[in-house]
Amino acid sequence: MIRLWMLLGCVPFLHASVDFSKDVAPLLETRCQMCHGAKQQMSGLRLDQPDSALRVITPGSSAASKLIERVSSSKPGFRMPPVGAPLTEKEVATLKAWIDEGAKFPAAYNPGAAKLEHWSFLPIGHPAPPTVKNAAWVRNPIDAFILAKLESQGIAPSPEAPKLTLLRRVTLDLTGLPPTPEEVGAFLTDTRPDAYERVVDRLLQSRHYGERWARPWLDLAHYADSDGYEKDQVRPFAWRYRNWVINALNNDMPFTEFTIDQLAGDLLPHPTTAQLVATGFLRNTLTNREAGVDRAEARYEQLVNRVNTMSTTWLGLTVGCAQCHDHKYDPITNKEFYQFYAFFDAADETTIEAPLAGERERYEAALPHYLGQRGNILDYYNVPELQKEWENKLRFAIANPGKNLEWDFSITSMRAMVDGAEKLLKTDPSKRSPRDQRRLTDYFLSTPGPDIGHQPEIRDRLREAYGKIMALEAELPPLTLAMAMEPEPDYHGSITRIKGDYKAMGVPVQPGGLHILPPLPGNGKPTRLELAQSLVAPNNPLTPRVTVNRAWQELFGRGIVRTSEDFGTTGEKPSHPQLLDWLATRFIEDGWSMKKLHRLIVTSATYRQSSDTRPELLSKDPDNSLLARQTRLRLPAELIRDATLSASGLLDARIGGPSVMPPQPAGVAELGYGGSKWKESKGSDRYRRGLYIHFQRTTPYPQLINFDAPDSNVACSRRRASNTPLQSLNLLNDPVFFEAAQSLAARVLRARRGSFAERLDYAFDLTLGRKADAKERERLARYYDQQLGILDREGYTIAKLAPSDSGLDQRELAAWVGVSRVLLNLDEFITKE
Repeated sequence: MIRLWMLLGCVPFLHASVDFSKDVAPLLETRCQMCHGAKQQMSGLRLDQPDSALRVITPGSSAASKLIERVSSSKPGFRMPPVGAPLTEKEVATLKAWIDEGAKFPAAYNPGAAKLEHWSFLPIGHPAPPTVKNAAWVRNPIDAFILAKLESQGIAPSPEAPKLTLLRRVTLDLTGLPPTPEEVGAFLTDTRPDAYERVVDRLLQSRHYGERWARPWLDLAHYADSDGYEKDQVRPFAWRYRNWVINALNNDMPFTEFTIDQLAGDLLPHPTTAQLVATGFLRNTLTNREAGVDRAEARYEQLVNRVNTMSTTWLGLTVGCAQCHDHKYDPITNKEFYQFYAFFDAADETTIEAPLAGERERYEAALPHYLGQRGNILDYYNVPELQKEWENKLRFAIANPGKNLEWDFSITSMRAMVDGAEKLLKTDPSKRSPRDQRRLTDYFLSTPGPDIGHQPEIRDRLREAYGKIMALEAELPPLTLAMAMEPEPDYHGSITRIKGDYKAMGVPVQPGGLHILPPLPGNGKPTRLELAQSLVAPNNPLTPRVTVNRAWQELFGRGIVRTSEDFGTTGEKPSHPQLLDWLATRFIEDGWSMKKLHRLIVTSATYRQSSDTRPELLSKDPDNSLLARQTRLRLPAELIRDATLSASGLLDARIGGPSVMPPQPAGVAELGYGGSKWKESKGSDRYRRGLYIHFQRTTPYPQLINFDAPDSNVACSRRRASNTPLQSLNLLNDPVFFEAAQSLAARVLRARRGSFAERLDYAFDLTLGRKADAKERERLARYYDQQLGILDREGYTIAKLAPSDSGLDQRELAAWVGVSRVLLNLDEFITKE
């Protein structure tokens, strides 16, 4: 039976006609033409030109073709390609079938030109919604595009999901939280024809909308609360950028402004503090603060990361493949990579004052007294004169490396500890900002250099001065800061690197764009501002498509283009190309509004379908690319935590603010360099949403990583999905999840004084939004009784499960903790149907 199935499964492939453009050309380009193409012709053979290719191809006879002989061989030195993985059996079979059918090349076969004609590089079309037979099913134009393709395949769409499923789905999708029992009850009893649309509009206005949609954006920005690399120092104000993203999304900031502020907010005329904070997008790169690091290499790696992050986020292209040479598959040159690089080379990192409400007033009221006292201390200890001498020696060490090793070490240490150290030193003291001058003085007092280090009396006096300054500083009301970018005033151009080696200087290059995209605006000397504007210009063929595709991916589990990170020639083609262009056009026409885009999608009949599988779809559309049903998806890592805390009543729903450190297994933090400090949050902070968990790059929070959160080192366009035993263990044993089970149990017992069945229904309402059925009620009642029996036999376990100060029967509470753990660990609870 199995052999027959396998044989029948192979028949269509063996006898189907081969499409050269779809099947053969990509294979030749990716596996053969690097050595036998336009740039290199080993043995004088070019497989991108029919006349040359026919030297090794015998049309109509794959058996007589030298090409097939070489790619099928297992003999080292004879097999092609000579390095790397051999062609797969399917790839060889494709070539054989094409050759046996006559090895026909298109009349004007030109791989280079074909790349320029790749679908994603062409202008966005304006397709009209197609006419469909079942017009009654269509709720908005999205459905016409989906249904037209289904009808062409003889497939019917699925019925609409039940009201409860639909409410839970859309609430999770738009806010990242499950609906409350009150919201469920209100929707189920609302018989108005637009009841669902009213729910959608309510959710779009929720403050939690920004939190939910910040998560995928922060994946792209690869946000973290620490530097990365070995030192992995904490970034205490990184959260200001996260706050900005949440607020921007909640306010439905047009995606044009959202883009420009993040890439070039500092270049806008009279930028606001918020626009400067937005440039924190570019500060999410890793920072190497190792004392002996090569600063030129570290900066080069940061700039490369910014190029890759920008191109992945807005263009959906693997521009990074052109760092060392021209892109092998997409029409992107090595020079163009460094033209992008030059935009970011012309910028510098900075830290700005970004006070929260009320901070500025308190700070400025106390500042005169602080400055007066500080000045008295510095004068008393003769700090200005000593610091001036110290600065001169540091400047000499920078200009003359190797002349004095002790001072060289002082420079490397300072670079590791002080952002923009060299820039500060080179700036005339009279032109430094008061804050920068204080920063430099404080560093001098704490690390006064080798000369003073050899003079104990002066060293001890400076330590005494530093102690007094720090004590005075502690009395000054805090002023919240933020990481930002600023233009580099001395920028005069960049240099390419040969083969991507930061030491191998190539040719000078100025900021510029890709030749496959419309020209950059401006006067021929573009800055990051012109780059950002070009990315969201209406004639940019990539950004609108990439952006609407990611929204679709979040709501359906896969994008219209499955490879959301790669819209290039090696990425997958769109399953519904006309729908993609229609959505992109509509997105632009709607003022680049993300909320309007999300509303359009979630109110479609396509989105509202049931996710139940149907037998006929297993053969006709096994991966659901045609969308004859909705997709059943496990919740992302952060949302699993959020749903658990919400159902238990523990969730602290405050919006924004600093990152928190909930309990985690002992020893995790110590795995980082020097034992990272994980100061466990107290009170309600330990129950904040997963979005706010402190992300330490070298030792990330285990629950997030177990459920496939990215490592934040590079931009992540789509998360992978795994299914491992660790995930179940995490939900059962993580301290917060256990505390959530305790809280859910107590919540049920306090709210319902009746029978076990009444209490169980309420627990189901809180977790799943529905009542327990008869079978569930019977099984859980039996489990509850078993728990009581265990507790009676092993009474010492009661205290481990239930707190004694709850005001509830401790034995009963302990048994309900067990029931609560079952409910919170159900697949239904952590899944979006």
